[in-house]
Amino acid sequence: MDSSKIREKIGRFRILVIGRANAGKTTILQRICNTRDKPKIFNNAGKEIDLTVLTASKERGEHEIENEMVFESNPGFVFHDSRGFEAGSKDEFDKVKAFITDRSTQAKIAKRLHVIWFCIPMDEACRSFTAGEEKFFTECDTASIPVIVLFTKFDALYGIEFRKLIDTGTSRKDAKQQAPRRAEETFTDGPQLQYLKNVRWPPKCHVCLPYMNKGDADCSVLIEQTAGALDDEALKQLFVSTQQTNLEICMKYAIQR
Repeated sequence: MDSSKIREKIGRFRILVIGRANAGKTTILQRICNTRDKPKIFNNAGKEIDLTVLTASKERGEHEIENEMVFESNPGFVFHDSRGFEAGSKDEFDKVKAFITDRSTQAKIAKRLHVIWFCIPMDEACRSFTAGEEKFFTECDTASIPVIVLFTKFDALYGIEFRKLIDTGTSRKDAKQQAPRRAEETFTDGPQLQYLKNVRWPPKCHVCLPYMNKGDADCSVLIEQTAGALDDEALKQLFVSTQQTNLEICMKYAIQR
């Protein structure tokens, strides 16, 4: 089935994005949709929500996971936003779990969730999982919906390794060059990935995303890993054809077909 027929059958590709405040979620979505504009928000009846009203409700602590975020630059993606579990709120966890359960059992594939991106920022002091986030991986069965962990703001670890190298007498020029590789090597054996190996409901994969706030940010690894995590061939084709930032992956999957 070609991508136009798949889009006619399924519609849009639907993603749940989970993460704490300031985890870099919106920035990543803007990169994926190749825009700097803010998304439009729609309620579950398809009515656009006034952003000033939405901001006021967020300030009161209200949040609606059913709302759909759509960027005009790429309306083929629909995003649902969860504010994460940083406060350990049982209500928020239960709401997310119920939403995932409902969206994994919808009769129409267009209404189902197709993938979950779980964002963990690396610029915070703990650089690890909160108790609420751990609960997700031990108690939340996402069924056939693949979960991908996004370690956002990964460049914060470059700064840590840079300072370590400077302390050992490495020149600033060499330290700057070596720090990214050192950070990646250290992270491979670090507590975050070790933890994910032993949880009850492990993610399908993970990606490390540095410098997403820069204009030339590269999110190709997220595109590739998301495509690879999708077992359903139609969903894979829909995702690949919807994303507009990586022509190579379009060509790759076209050749494989």
